[in-house]
Amino acid sequence: MNLNVRKTEETAYMPWTGSYAPGVRWDIDIPEMTLPSFLDDTTARYGAAPALTFAGYTYDFMAVKSLVDHAARGLQAMGVGRGIKVGLFMPNSGYALVMYYAILRAGGTVVNYNPVYVEKDLINQAEDSETDIIVTLDAQPLVDKAKALVDKTRVNKIIVCPAKQDMRATSKTMDLDDCVTWFCDLVANDGKPQSVVADFHNDIAVLQYAGGTTGTPKGAALTHRAVVSNAFQMSHWYHNAEAGKDAMVAVLPMFHVFAMTVVMNMSVIKGMRLYVMPQFDMKEMLNLIAAEKPAYLAAVPTMYMAMANYDRISEYDFSSLKFCLSGGAPLPVEVKSAFEKKTGAKLVAEGYGLTEFSPVATCNPLSDRARAGSIGLPIPLTTIEIVSLEDGETVLPCGEKGEVCARGPQMMQGYYKKPEETAKVIRRGRLHTGDVGYMDAEGFVHIVDRVKDLILVGGYNVYPRHVEEAIYAHPAVKECIVAGVPDKMRGEVVYAWVKRVEDNPLDADTLRAFLQDKLSPIEMPRKIIVRDEPLPKTAVGKLSKRDLLAQEGFGKI
Repeated sequence: MNLNVRKTEETAYMPWTGSYAPGVRWDIDIPEMTLPSFLDDTTARYGAAPALTFAGYTYDFMAVKSLVDHAARGLQAMGVGRGIKVGLFMPNSGYALVMYYAILRAGGTVVNYNPVYVEKDLINQAEDSETDIIVTLDAQPLVDKAKALVDKTRVNKIIVCPAKQDMRATSKTMDLDDCVTWFCDLVANDGKPQSVVADFHNDIAVLQYAGGTTGTPKGAALTHRAVVSNAFQMSHWYHNAEAGKDAMVAVLPMFHVFAMTVVMNMSVIKGMRLYVMPQFDMKEMLNLIAAEKPAYLAAVPTMYMAMANYDRISEYDFSSLKFCLSGGAPLPVEVKSAFEKKTGAKLVAEGYGLTEFSPVATCNPLSDRARAGSIGLPIPLTTIEIVSLEDGETVLPCGEKGEVCARGPQMMQGYYKKPEETAKVIRRGRLHTGDVGYMDAEGFVHIVDRVKDLILVGGYNVYPRHVEEAIYAHPAVKECIVAGVPDKMRGEVVYAWVKRVEDNPLDADTLRAFLQDKLSPIEMPRKIIVRDEPLPKTAVGKLSKRDLLAQEGFGKI
């Protein structure tokens, strides 16, 4: 791996340790290697070092690579090769990493699925992505949803992994249909997959679904170059990581693009151990940090807030943490300060990214030059431009507010089979983020508002339009407005205001029950306000979210 760093202009500091002038782009050499090749390289260097710990079992890099090779061979026997889409449909587990790398080694494309999605959304994603095989865990709700995809979409095979067992075990935990292959059967082979030479620049490694600016789900086509570049870029940002020795807490869901890159792929490149947690349990994570002394933690602001507010937080030892990364949603300055003060953690550094950018575009330096309230500096090979909101083209000088646009090798190829939607966000080689911000004189970027209509709930995107469509499906709903309102724990939560049909007894509880199979728990409105009077409208008769929020005392979103 070539770790040479070069800069285009003279400046005083490397960007990941300090500030630099706007317009200065730091370059690194991105090797044209697929992610499984990085796993091979890491195994050759640190084969006996622990790679991941999950469910009481620890696997070194040699064991992980062996499982990946055997799973890849099994996938190829099932017909997986270049262009074949395999869906990962599970919470965090050791299998999530093994199967991700096995799919890529077999030549296939990973399609990440959120396991809390309702059946309707899963069906839409399976059809849109052209997924043929689904990989899941042996939890009955997950298996039932996977079976529904076999019944109602092009998905024709399910691979089931026993969550609480050693991945090297051969047992099966439940009776399942003929369309199911157990993980132990998948890996029962010689572990010698056929070599597949991917087109580094053009083959799609991952289809990562996002709502874009409209909320309509679209698959961001992330090439091998995009996912490798972003993982490699972040491996530079973690400049103080000790390869083959340090460890990372993997509490963020690896089906989410943030954890996929910053937690999973970057750790593999660095030869770091992953402590895999299936979900966020604060006390369990605090005990893990105190006992195992990992070097790194990546989390969303709500997790830092929960820990900062815990009345026994001072009893835990955070001294092993070299730094903590925050992303997925804006990090309030008071949350950062409270967590650092109460835990003694050296630094919580905020970063920024988008699904369409694999995802990281900027990050605060891992030093005392980190700037609270800023999303940081552009990472290597990345250019951030602030573009006029009026013409969408003119690059503005420092201090002026405009739309944040990004360029870099980690940018998506486009939305899968949606050229018109792609053209709306990628223009003149720039990814238009839909966020309004400015760059200060030292190159730090600050977000001040959002153009796109989304709600950030604990780091997850919720699109009001999607929630509104589900609500409008109820025959007693005449008008509906869905918006995000501030929340100390989650950043924002979903509220819905509904005007019911005249003389209809619809109430909030009835509507919430109606929505149970139409919205995920993240999308479900925290509060539903049913009104008899009409919702506010603009002068041309459109429903006015801005006026409604002002009426309700929430001001401008």
